Amino acid sequence: MTALRARLSAMLIAVCLLFTGLAAAAPQQAAAAGPGYLMVHFIGEGSTGQQMYLSHSTDGVHWNDLNGGGMVLRSTVGTQGVRDPALVRSPDGSRYWIIATDLCIGCGQNWDQAVNNASRNLVVWESTDLATWSQPWLLNVAGAIPDGRNAWAPEAIWDPASSSYVLYWATNATLDGVLKHRIYAARTSDFRTITTPQVYIDRPGTQGIIDTQIIEVPSGVGNFRYVRASGDGQITLEGGNSILGTWTDLGNLSGIGLTGSQVEGPMWMKFNGTDKWALYLDQYASSGGYMPVLTTDPSNPAVYQRQASSAYDMGGTKKRHGWILNLTAAEESRVLARWPSTPAQRLQSFNFQDRYVRHVNFDARIDPNVSPVDDSRFRLRPGLAGTGTVSFESVNFPGYFLRHFDYDFQLVPNDGSSQFAQDATFRQVAGLADPTWSSFQSYNHPDHYIRHYAYELKLDPITTATGRGDATFRVTG
Repeated sequence: MTALRARLSAMLIAVCLLFTGLAAAAPQQAAAAGPGYLMVHFIGEGSTGQQMYLSHSTDGVHWNDLNGGGMVLRSTVGTQGVRDPALVRSPDGSRYWIIATDLCIGCGQNWDQAVNNASRNLVVWESTDLATWSQPWLLNVAGAIPDGRNAWAPEAIWDPASSSYVLYWATNATLDGVLKHRIYAARTSDFRTITTPQVYIDRPGTQGIIDTQIIEVPSGVGNFRYVRASGDGQITLEGGNSILGTWTDLGNLSGIGLTGSQVEGPMWMKFNGTDKWALYLDQYASSGGYMPVLTTDPSNPAVYQRQASSAYDMGGTKKRHGWILNLTAAEESRVLARWPSTPAQRLQSFNFQDRYVRHVNFDARIDPNVSPVDDSRFRLRPGLAGTGTVSFESVNFPGYFLRHFDYDFQLVPNDGSSQFAQDATFRQVAGLADPTWSSFQSYNHPDHYIRHYAYELKLDPITTATGRGDATFRVTG
């Protein structure tokens, strides 16, 4: 028995050494522990790039674009463009908000105007499930700031000391004779009203500060409850034990070759199941998008490590200044079900084959030479009202669906009602004029089909050869 135990012990040691060797040889990568991560971000300039996009990761360093890489929310208020979003979860997990800069560079506004005379509002969306979002609204945060000229890069964090959210953002304003960006803060409970804004972070002299994000650190890691990273000429780290209290300068990331002239938009993420963090930084100077810097102590600049480009993958779209949420299993299930990578499709008319179904001024019709082409692109979602059916969601107005009303068609935002779901749901059947094409039967008026009449989209019963041709379409990419 003694010899047998010795052999077994030797074998066990060998196996342990083998697995230790494999772990040491493997590329540095955080192991997935439970549900993954959700990033909300924008992707670039222009009216399409400056909207809300979502990406998902199972391990925190390899990202997949949701919704086929298409936008998930579009701002229809203010400048009708949004940048720099933050995603806020209430302490009980019953409510979520996206807050974003109301700014659209290249959509009627340039950078000089954005700095000196831009929107004083933020754009806000609200959700109870991360999958269905309200229509956006504007929250005026900088209007009460003397000489306040804009409102950029909002963030928010729950403050247990005041039982409210601390909402903070950058505004370019003159104070003590110096015009520059400072971080202002106010408290809110609902992101519809705020307390009077106060200066939150002000650097000495003429040095401005634009991007700041705070993370709460668990007990036993470092010497501070909170760490904030800011873009202020460097990527400066500060520690504090209360959100609105005193903060201590901890240093910056220049020691690993990263300064504010290269990167901006610091975005924190804690890896699940381990005391390990990524600080994502937007490589704006090189147009490189986000890169992760890893650390085991957010408060200690000496332990931050840059990653080789082979150690991470940011997905198909360029990720710009955003926010990362650690998902619960239920949240992850809802998000992935709502925004799968469904390809965008077009509906080509059978009897006018140069024409496609499109929306224009939220009306639906068939037209040739559609411009922009996204007006004629839809995602065929599982039907809102029933299994085995489809609903048509707009690509460039996500959350808006083709819906019949008084037998006419419009592009309308989903209001969540049963009536809307039924009006926006159809059965895809063999084409009435050609079985290799498709026709779409109304869910709640099964003797009616989608058809065009005088190029307008209608819902009609089909009784003639002309009607069969008008009600037949090819689903094509």
